[in-house]
Amino acid sequence: MKRLFRTQSPVRLIALGFAMVILLGSVLLILPFSVREGVDLAYIDALYTSTSAVCVTGLIAVDAGDTFTPLGQFILAMLIQVGGLGVTSVGAGIILATGRKLDLKGRNLIREASNLDSGKGVMRFIKNVLLTTLIIESTGAALNFIVFCQDYPPLKALGISLFHSVAAFNNSGFDILGNLQNLIPYRDDVLLNLITCGLIFFGGIGFLVIREMWSHKFRWKKYSMHAKIVLTVSAALIVVGTLLLKLTEDVTWLGAFFHSVSARTAGFSTYPLGNFSNAGLLVLTVLMFIGASPGSTGGGVKTSTFFVLIQGIKAAATNKSEKAFRHAIPKDAFRKAAVVTLLALAVVVTGTWLMVVMEPEVSLMDALFEITSAFGTVGLSTGITTGLGVDAKLLSILVMYIGRLGPLTVASLWYFSPGERVSFPEGNVAIG
Repeated sequence: MKRLFRTQSPVRLIALGFAMVILLGSVLLILPFSVREGVDLAYIDALYTSTSAVCVTGLIAVDAGDTFTPLGQFILAMLIQVGGLGVTSVGAGIILATGRKLDLKGRNLIREASNLDSGKGVMRFIKNVLLTTLIIESTGAALNFIVFCQDYPPLKALGISLFHSVAAFNNSGFDILGNLQNLIPYRDDVLLNLITCGLIFFGGIGFLVIREMWSHKFRWKKYSMHAKIVLTVSAALIVVGTLLLKLTEDVTWLGAFFHSVSARTAGFSTYPLGNFSNAGLLVLTVLMFIGASPGSTGGGVKTSTFFVLIQGIKAAATNKSEKAFRHAIPKDAFRKAAVVTLLALAVVVTGTWLMVVMEPEVSLMDALFEITSAFGTVGLSTGITTGLGVDAKLLSILVMYIGRLGPLTVASLWYFSPGERVSFPEGNVAIG
């Protein structure tokens, strides 16, 4: 078995690692100590919940607050944490804690999973990731407690605060408040809304950008092109999303801002999305599709992919080179961005078609929203998730899994060719 693992590519090992954690989580969640007395939890719902947690999505087939015991909720939080940090990062952290050394295969695995340019400084990076996560989630939990202690006993408020901080930073829209209410009771609580948005934002920009912001003392000029792109696109999407949602929906400015942030792969809501207009749902769908940033706890095609795609189109239209922030964009970046986007569109379109075939009573907009939410590992829903059949839930599980790994990663799982040995003369094809 050990030899078999060593012969596999890093991509396959990452995919297998996520699958194993999902299956283990589903078994733990269905055991009697995880489920409240009197609740009948089907295995498909345990598997769905585990997948949604490990893929840091937040789509729910059953309410986490009403279904799981405190121990079950703790297991759910750990699944979210492992899914957000990545199986390889958590494994490396355990190796560090035991004082063992990581071999070259392990370093390459972490480099692949964390979107690092090289294997140099991998262990230092993992230490920074774990420390950053601990600091941000602890701070978030302490601030959450200020809000939740007003409505719950101290011990329960502490548990909710910790769970919510973990879920928000890892861009997973799970809540344990019960009654499928998400954060609707706190729609007017400015402090909780801003804390949650802050956790989502930092979880969504990626550990590489957080490290740059900290090491350069928040001095913009010293940031790399990648960090500037991520921060600029993230801010622009939040502003544009807020304005469009306020324009189309009967929500407050705080509600529009919150959903604009949350739609970028977090999945918390303070208003029932089933009441949103098609225009508002379309805005959220686009935000969910774009998603967070590389090396983050979120999904989607990523902000940098979206930026490079726009710059490539602009360059083609104006016959100028692709550049940003006084740097030239790598020549193969546009091709990779286009491939990622096309594969993502293929997953969403195919998934939506299968959803409306399996669930004919579900509207096209609701199906598109649900599948995009699953692919972007967001967790927002118009309310159709709990009523889906087994086949539709299995479809959603597959889409969440693809979304967490990335469509390009999934497409390359079986690709091992060292390169083409035969070249052909260049042909001519008309474009546009």
